Amino acid sequence: MMTLLKVLSHAWRLVATGISFAAFGIGGLVLWLIVFPCLYFMVRTAPRRVHYARGIIRYSFRGFIGLMHGLGVLRYRLIGMEKLERQGLLVLANHPSLIDTVFLMAFVKQADCIVKSGLWNNLFTRGPVRAAGYISNEQGAELVDACIASLQAGNNLIVFPEGTRTPANGTIQLKRGAANIAVRGVQNITPVIIHCAPQTLGKGVPWWHIPERQVQFTIQVKEDIPIHIFTENGASDVMAARHVTEFLQHYFQQEKAHHA
Repeated sequence: MMTLLKVLSHAWRLVATGISFAAFGIGGLVLWLIVFPCLYFMVRTAPRRVHYARGIIRYSFRGFIGLMHGLGVLRYRLIGMEKLERQGLLVLANHPSLIDTVFLMAFVKQADCIVKSGLWNNLFTRGPVRAAGYISNEQGAELVDACIASLQAGNNLIVFPEGTRTPANGTIQLKRGAANIAVRGVQNITPVIIHCAPQTLGKGVPWWHIPERQVQFTIQVKEDIPIHIFTENGASDVMAARHVTEFLQHYFQQEKAHHA
């Protein structure tokens, strides 16, 4: 009997996951073809248009998370989210799953983020990300300046320092871009630890490879890491960014091990 229930549960979660991602794709097309064109004609001022677009995306993503939760695909727990009520935060998070971005964008007000060129040009996502004025990673040397300008404008910038999802072996390897933003922008770091058990939607894993049981996500906002501890001794920006990256690498790996 228990085996039959497990088989039925697994089959339903597979179907529900497919429904969820189909809804995500259709929702992206609706936003691109209907909602944001209407927004463009109704709100003529670009900054206000971006503000409303980000609000629409935030509540759309929250609806997507609610759909997955309601269908039994996942459960989630949020810890310390009151820390994200501030403005101008540099939010750095680990990246175990495909939907980490969706979680953070759903619950962070006036969020900005760095978007890969693939999403910038993707049929289902290009409408929302362009309407919201997110930062394209194709900006090259100007990317860090664009990120700092976004923070100075009061946006909460979400960055995944790994640059991509954590590989299957669980080893976290950070790139130096996030540290450069923190050092050059003299910006404290607000770390977020994302844990999902069992692992799902990881790097290189197709959506239909779902785990044997329902996934539990935990998103925990930790205390700020002050940037001055890396810059106060007169270290160059290059050395300070290196030290920040090394610190964060150990920090995220330690937090991952703690949750495990």
